[in-house]
Amino acid sequence: MIKSFIGSMTARVFLILVGGTIVSGALVIALAGHERSDLESHIRMRHMAERVEQIILMLDAVPAPSRGAIADVAEKYGIRVDLSKSTALIGKIPDTEFSAVLRQTLGENKSITVIDREDPDCPVRNTENEPTTNQLRQCQTIFTTLQDGTPLRLDVSHRDRPPLPFRGNFVRDLFLFLSGIILIALLIAHMATKPLRKLAQAAYDLGRNIEHPPLPESEGSTEVRKASIAFNSMQASIRNYIQERTYMLAAIAHDLQTPLTRLRLRLEKVADTDLRAQLVNDLSATQDMVREGLEFARSIDAAEPFELVDLDSLIEAICNDATDAGWQVSCSGQVGKPILASPHALRRCISNLLDNAIKYGKFAQFTVKREHAKAIISIRDGGPGLPDDQLEAVFQPFKRMDSSRSRNSGGTGLGLTIARIIAEKHRGSIKLDNMAAPTPGLVATLEIPAP
Repeated sequence: MIKSFIGSMTARVFLILVGGTIVSGALVIALAGHERSDLESHIRMRHMAERVEQIILMLDAVPAPSRGAIADVAEKYGIRVDLSKSTALIGKIPDTEFSAVLRQTLGENKSITVIDREDPDCPVRNTENEPTTNQLRQCQTIFTTLQDGTPLRLDVSHRDRPPLPFRGNFVRDLFLFLSGIILIALLIAHMATKPLRKLAQAAYDLGRNIEHPPLPESEGSTEVRKASIAFNSMQASIRNYIQERTYMLAAIAHDLQTPLTRLRLRLEKVADTDLRAQLVNDLSATQDMVREGLEFARSIDAAEPFELVDLDSLIEAICNDATDAGWQVSCSGQVGKPILASPHALRRCISNLLDNAIKYGKFAQFTVKREHAKAIISIRDGGPGLPDDQLEAVFQPFKRMDSSRSRNSGGTGLGLTIARIIAEKHRGSIKLDNMAAPTPGLVATLEIPAP
C-alpha cells in the first residue's frame, strides 16, 4: 500500500506541497532570524550609546574631584573611564552603526573618535565570567572631551553574541506547524487528484461493462469537465462501433441460416453416401464457425453485471456435467470463498478450457487453489502439447494448429480467444504451458482476482 501511494499522483502533489511549504518556511525563518539579529544588534548599539551618554553627562555634572567615584561605578558595568591624555592605541576606526548612533546621541558638534579593539586590557562586566589571563576581548574605545575641555577616554566592553538556539516552545510550535502543513497538503492532494481517480475508475468500469453510466459533465473544474466530455464521447463511439459490428455479424449469421439449411436438405439427396457424409461434415463445420463467430462478437460486447460467485460450486458443477457426458474429468482443491465475477461468462470461460483439454488431450484434471489474493485454476490434459512458439499464437481468433489440433478434432479456433477475453474482463489472465516428460501434456492456467 505504501509503495503504491509513493508512486501515485497524490503522493507527488503531496510532496510538492509539503516540500515547497517547508522550503518557504525555512527561508522565512532564516530571513526572520537575520532581521532579529540586526534588530538586537541595533538595540544593543543604541543601549550602549545611551550608557556612554549618561556617563559623559554625569562627568560633566560633577566637580573634577568626584569624577573618580563615577569611574569606579561605571567600570562595574563594563565601561572604563580614563581622564588622561593617552591616545596610543592599536585598532581600527570603524564606520559602524555605533559611531553614527553615538554622534547622533552626543551631538554632531562634539569631537568623537571610536576605535574597535581586541585586547586583553579590554574591560569586563561584573556579570560576566572572569576571563583567563591574556584572553583577547572586544571593546570599543571612545575619545572625546568634556565641557570643561578635559580629555576623556572610555573603554566600553563589547561582545557580539551568537544567535540563541531554539528556545521556549519553538520545537512544539514547529511540530504543530509541520503537522498542519502535512494535513492541509494531504487534503489538497486528495482533492486535486480525485478527478483522476474517478477517470481511472471510469476507464476500468468501461473495460468491464461498455454500458456503464457516463461521467457527469457538469462537475469539477473546466479541465475536468472537458476530460469527462471527451471520455463520454469515446465511450459512446466505442459502444456504437461494437453494436454495429455485433448487429452486422448477427445479421450475417441469421441470413446464412436459411441457405445453409436448404443446402443441408439438398445434400441429403446426394446418392453417393461417402460424398454426402463429407459434404454434410463441411456444412456442419461452416454452421459451427458462423455460430462461434457470433458468440465471439457477443463475448466482446458482454455486459453481464458482476456478483458474488461460489467458484468451488461452479467448478464442481462443470466437472459433474462433463462426467455425466462421459468425459474423463477429475477435480481437486478449492478457493474457499466467493469471488466477484460474471457467473455465465466465467462458466463459459472455464468450459471452453475444459472443451479444449477434452478435444485434444482426451482427459482433463482440474486443480484449484487460492494464492496471493488470486484464484488459480489449472486444467491439464493428456495431449502432446504445443510448440513453445505457438503457446500464445493459439489465442488469436481462428488460429488453428496442424497435426493433432486440426479441424479433424472439431472446433473453430475461437474457444481460447473467447476464454481469454472473458478472463481479461475479470482482470485475470490465461496462459498455456507444456508439461515435461514422462507425462507430457498441456496445462491451461486461469488466474482471476480473489481478494
